[in-house]
Amino acid sequence: MKTVPQNAQVPSSSFKLKTAATALALILASAWLFPIDQANAQSNRAKEKKQAEATRVELQQKLKALKKDISKTESAKEKASDALEESEQAISEANRSIRDLQVEQQQANERLDQLVAEQVRLTTQVEHQKKQLSNFLRRQYMHGDSDRIKLLLSGDNPNRINRDLHYMSYVSQTQAKLITALRVSLDEIEKNKLAAQETKNELDEIAEEERSHKKSLEKEKKRHAALVGELASKLHAQKKEAASLEKDEQRLSNLVIRLNKLMEEQARAEQLRRAQLEKQRQEKLAQDKALRDKNQQAGQVKSGTKTDGKPNRESEEPKGSMVEHVPQSGMFDGQQFSQLRGQLRLPVKGELVAKFGTRRGDGPSWKGLFIKAAEGAEIKAVAAGKVVFAEWLRGFGNMIILDHGGQYLSLYSNTQAVLKHVGDVVKAGDTIANTGNSGGSEETGLYFELRYKGQVFDPMSWVRK
Repeated sequence: MKTVPQNAQVPSSSFKLKTAATALALILASAWLFPIDQANAQSNRAKEKKQAEATRVELQQKLKALKKDISKTESAKEKASDALEESEQAISEANRSIRDLQVEQQQANERLDQLVAEQVRLTTQVEHQKKQLSNFLRRQYMHGDSDRIKLLLSGDNPNRINRDLHYMSYVSQTQAKLITALRVSLDEIEKNKLAAQETKNELDEIAEEERSHKKSLEKEKKRHAALVGELASKLHAQKKEAASLEKDEQRLSNLVIRLNKLMEEQARAEQLRRAQLEKQRQEKLAQDKALRDKNQQAGQVKSGTKTDGKPNRESEEPKGSMVEHVPQSGMFDGQQFSQLRGQLRLPVKGELVAKFGTRRGDGPSWKGLFIKAAEGAEIKAVAAGKVVFAEWLRGFGNMIILDHGGQYLSLYSNTQAVLKHVGDVVKAGDTIANTGNSGGSEETGLYFELRYKGQVFDPMSWVRK
């Protein structure tokens, strides 16, 4: 698609407008000051009219082509915005996956530490049992108690011999079972240790892949954002040029209308002049007087000023204030959200640059707060609640909404990444997202709203002063 340069052909159009305006002035002068040269003046006016009409047609053709290009640019911008939406959603998912993997890694490390501690304990126990067994066998050998034949031939009391034999058999079996059980336990511990290590290694590999994928997504997001900015700038220039061409075309249309009207008036004046010279002189005097009155009135209107007693006051933008305190973990445990008026804290540290109800440039008023913050800053839940929305939404970017019960909702948008899933239960102070500029936001930070029964209200009226 070819871009129509800004102000294309405008110099030639302006030149033609100036020429037409000059011709109009000459025509007026000739009409009133030189009535003898009516035929030549009318011929010149016809030429000027033809030239103005040709210029108007040319401008209309250019305007039509430019509007067609504007339509194409808007379509391209829409596609680029959709691609940017996909990139921002994918980045949010990647960040959420990385965070989930970090939690799994931590749990795997904890299990591994427990298995290692258990192995140390059992190894110590086995060494102790081995030592006891060794001492037992040594004592038996030193005292000759281990020779069962000798015991049978000793001639001792048969009941005692039988009891000693049973005792020796019981001790041997018990020691053998203990050793076997300990060996089985050690084998199981070793297998669990290897399995936990393999799980940890696998999680490390997946996390590394996710980080690499996130980097590529960040590059893609920057490319799409640059494309959207370029198309927006191009669209702005084209619309500005289209507006300029429309004004030029309107001025030419007005000029043609005035030329037609002037030619008709002069034709009637010519007929009257031929019929009654005296009447024409009187009419000319009357017309001269009307022209002077008209010029006088025009001068008064031009120099006059409209005063209605109402000074033009532009809405003052609120000065930015710093947000220093954010919700802490465990705040408001057991309290209903409706009881927290005047106790809440804003969800992220930064500069409060837009407040509820203030004018948003030339657009509507802000329905929430905008807190300017560095990219990636942690966004905290202002109170306990349940995640009911965690997706990308046009105009808001990556957004998460918490339901606090009692028909109270809190909304966090323009985030870089949403870290919770729909259905997750969170507490006050939990990290639920990171700051960013998704959704087309010009600045990095967080847009925050509070709603009751679907209606927005000023969050600052609920924040601790």
